[in-house]
Amino acid sequence: MRTHPRKWLPSGPASWLGLAGLLLAANAPAADPPTQVRVTTNMGEFVIETMPDRAPLTVQNYLRYVREGFYSGTLFHRVVANFVIQGGGHAAADFKLKPAHDPIFNESGNGLQNKRGMVGLARGESAHSGNAQFYVNLVDNPDLDPLPTRWGYAVFGKVVQGMDVVDRIGVTPTGSMGPFKADAPLKPVIIEKVEIIDAAAGQAVKPPPPAPVAPASPDGILSPK
Repeated sequence: MRTHPRKWLPSGPASWLGLAGLLLAANAPAADPPTQVRVTTNMGEFVIETMPDRAPLTVQNYLRYVREGFYSGTLFHRVVANFVIQGGGHAAADFKLKPAHDPIFNESGNGLQNKRGMVGLARGESAHSGNAQFYVNLVDNPDLDPLPTRWGYAVFGKVVQGMDVVDRIGVTPTGSMGPFKADAPLKPVIIEKVEIIDAAAGQAVKPPPPAPVAPASPDGILSPK
């Protein structure tokens, strides 16, 4: 199933985004220090540094999936040259969309921009539909940033090591593969694991076992734009 580029949908006056940001700032817990995660794929690895001071809810959500081991054995199922690579939702074994937790509030008004190497939370047309899937910008993508008349796509981190691996994934041949009618790597790009690392030592940090959670079933492919 292909997700086509979507037109932006107006979502209200400019004050909505500003008010939402103020409410989040007032109610969000104190920001944690930046956490680095290593994304290991069958084409190499890269490191993402999260930005909890700017996107506390999105970072907390992302690290929850990391700690649960959710991303192990998933795909970068969408690769668009000179745009983004996107993944973390479909199982590599059968291409099926994995059950995910509930969507979270869109933090696209946090001042972070969709520039090359920045990492964001994928979503559908609904502003607040993002859950597990993430993307990495291959180039500057200002069309994914918010405007006063509509929501954007929330940036929550940046690639600090291994951008050459991201670029290599970004030029892999694509086409129709399984349920994906276009933009899918013809040779699957598999996320073998995503793990929190000690930034100083470069070693993986073993997480505590997660509490069991009943996941909510997603209603479709989530995709930037």
